[in-house]
Amino acid sequence: MPMNRFYLVRLVAIVCLAGLLMLNPAAGAEEYEYIDISNPFLRKIPTAVPRFKNLSGNQAAGTLAVELSDRVADTLAFTGYFEMLDRGAFLADPENPNIVASRIKFHNWTAIGSELLITGGVASEGESIELELRLFDTFQEKMIIGKRYKGNRGNQRQMINRFCSEVMLNLTGNRGVFDSRIAFVSASNGKKEIYIAEFDGYNPRQFTNNNDISLFPAWSSDGKWMAYTSYAGGGPDLYIRNIKEKYVTIVSKKGIQITPAWVPGKFELAATLSFSGDQEIYLLTGRGKIIKRLTQSRGIDVEPTWSPDGSEMAFVSKRSGTPQVYVKNMGSGRVRRLTYEGRYNTQPNWSPKGDRIAFSAMVPGSIDIYTIGVDGKGLRRLTEGQGDNEAPCWSPDGSLIAFSSNREGISKVYIMTAFGTDQRRLISLPGAQTSPKWSPNITNQ
Repeated sequence: MPMNRFYLVRLVAIVCLAGLLMLNPAAGAEEYEYIDISNPFLRKIPTAVPRFKNLSGNQAAGTLAVELSDRVADTLAFTGYFEMLDRGAFLADPENPNIVASRIKFHNWTAIGSELLITGGVASEGESIELELRLFDTFQEKMIIGKRYKGNRGNQRQMINRFCSEVMLNLTGNRGVFDSRIAFVSASNGKKEIYIAEFDGYNPRQFTNNNDISLFPAWSSDGKWMAYTSYAGGGPDLYIRNIKEKYVTIVSKKGIQITPAWVPGKFELAATLSFSGDQEIYLLTGRGKIIKRLTQSRGIDVEPTWSPDGSEMAFVSKRSGTPQVYVKNMGSGRVRRLTYEGRYNTQPNWSPKGDRIAFSAMVPGSIDIYTIGVDGKGLRRLTEGQGDNEAPCWSPDGSLIAFSSNREGISKVYIMTAFGTDQRRLISLPGAQTSPKWSPNITNQ
C-alpha cells in the first residue's frame, strides 16, 4: 500500500470513529481516536462544501444558500485544518445538490479527492431562516453529524459558527475558536484605543473611548471583564471594566499599573505596579484591591501570564541582567528561569493546553515569535524574515496564535497555526493595530 494511501485510510478511520461516537453516546470517548491537531505535520483534510439547496424555492433563499455555503467553507478553512476543494471540480450537479445520504452519489466526491462533505439546505420566509447542515465521511458513506437551526437573518453567523463548532468537536475533540473574540489596540482614530473583533476579524468595534492611550487588554476567564491600562486620567492607571454593563474600577497609584493578567477561574488578576519604587507583580481582586505581592527582585518584573489551572505564573524579569522569561510555582513559591537563548525574551503567553509558552525574542535584525515547552525544552521559532513580530497570544483551543507584525509596513494583527504555518493578516483597519488578546469562547454575550 502506498504511504499516502495509508495515511488516507487512517484518517478516514479516525473520522468514521468520531461519527460513530456521536451516533452512540453510550460508547466511551476513551475508545476512539480523534484527529491529532497537535501534530505539526498533519495535512489539511480535503473537504467539499457544495452550494446549499434552496428549500423554499424563492430568490431570497437561493441567495442565502450561496452565501451560507461560502461562509461555512471560509469559517472551517480559517482553522488551517481543512483544504476546501474548488467547486469547479465537483462532479455533482451544482444546480440541484443532494443533501441527504440516501441520494448522495459518494463516488462523485471520492473521485475528486474529497474525504469530508458538508451539505446544507436553506429555507427562508421573510426574516425567518431554517438551516439544515450535515457532515459526511465520503469513503464510509456515512453521516457524522446533522443539525437543524432556526432563527432570523441576524442569526446567520451564529448558526454557522455553532455548526462549525460541532464539526471541530467531532473531528478534534474540542469546539475550536468560533465563539471567541479578539481584543487589540488600534490607532485608527489617531489615538490608541482598544477594539474588539470576532475570532476572524469580522465586525471590529471600538471598546474604549478615552481619547487617549489605552494598552494591554486582558480578558477574564469567563469573558465578562476586560482589564487594561489607560492614560485617560493622566498616568498609566489600571482599568477593570465589565464588558456588558460598562461598570469600571480604576486602580490609580503612584507610578505605573500595566500588563494585567486574570487568574483562571477566579475574579482576581495579576498586574505590574511600581508604587513601591520598583516594577513588581501584585495579585489584585477584581475590584482592584491588592491581595499580595507576587514577585520581589532588584530587576523589573512584568508581563504575567497564568498556566491554565492557575498553579503557575510565567513573567518577564531582568533579575539576571537581561529580560528573560521565568516561571513561579504559586504553591511552593519557587521561581525558575525558562529562557536562556538570546538576551531579550519578553511577552510570554501560556497556551490553554498548558504545555507551551509563546514569547517574543529579539534576534539580530528583527523581533520574532517562539514557543517553548514549560519544561524549557523544545524551543521553536515560528516567524522569520518578515519584519518584527510581537505580542503572541493563543486561541482558546490552543490551535492558533494571534500576533502583531510590521511585515507590510505598519503594524497589523496576524494569525498563524500553533506551528507557525498559514500566516495571514486578521485585521484591516486604518492605522496601526497591536497587542492582540484572544478571549475564551463566549456564548452568552
